[in-house]
Amino acid sequence: MSVISAAGSRRSAVGDTVVEVLALAGRRLTHLRNVPGRLLAITLNPLITMLAIGYVFKDAVIVPGGGSYPEFLFPAALMQVGLAGIAPTAIAVATDLNGGLTDRFRSLPITRPAVLIGHSLGDLVVGLIALVITVASGLLVGGRVHGGVLPLLGGFALLVVFLYAMIWVGILLGLSLRNPEAIDGIGAVASLGLSFLSNAFMSIDRLPAWLRPVAEWNPVSSVTTAVRRMWGTPVEETGGFPTQHPGVVVAITLIVTLVVAGTLSFRKYRTIK
Repeated sequence: MSVISAAGSRRSAVGDTVVEVLALAGRRLTHLRNVPGRLLAITLNPLITMLAIGYVFKDAVIVPGGGSYPEFLFPAALMQVGLAGIAPTAIAVATDLNGGLTDRFRSLPITRPAVLIGHSLGDLVVGLIALVITVASGLLVGGRVHGGVLPLLGGFALLVVFLYAMIWVGILLGLSLRNPEAIDGIGAVASLGLSFLSNAFMSIDRLPAWLRPVAEWNPVSSVTTAVRRMWGTPVEETGGFPTQHPGVVVAITLIVTLVVAGTLSFRKYRTIK
């Protein structure tokens, strides 16, 4: 009887935690309805990339294999949704901390990890909405996916995992800095820097020689290259290990990012004052 009782208690605890996570994720989505500008902040950068850069420079930029520049840019614009979400997530976490809401959560009889997990899932839904908007805009200006349903789903799955990893980077940033102005500046530098120091906008072999190793080992390049290959977009065939094996680099990078950012976030949340 004691074994059955213990198993039932564990199931009840897990069920309670799931309910708490879903409730807190719902709170994040309700907050989005009151502050829709947050969705705009995540969507604006990818839209500018696809609509402005993709359309204006479609005949000026030479891409590997002589392909279409909007098709080449399409995965990069979707990847930018993840980068653009770092600062808004961090600012939301810092606002909760500075406004005392986090202290109220910690005083309630809820599982502490549920607060951050619920926050991350709510922001993931917001990111998915931004992805859908960017996809629709990208298709209007020439973005295309080749190769069938499975590569299409595989590419989107990779983009969603990248998005979720960046959300946890944002959570850690918000818990660490707690200053919205500083977070906004760091988020902008990270988003633009990681994008421009990669193969997002042009082939790596067109960058200055001293920048090529940096761009090649940039995880953003590996994510973008992996999605391009799955979607049948021409990519550069020369380069080192990251270019030849982007899937390996992506897997290692995203796993390490999720584990490190998640672990440090939970630790900071437990000890923060």
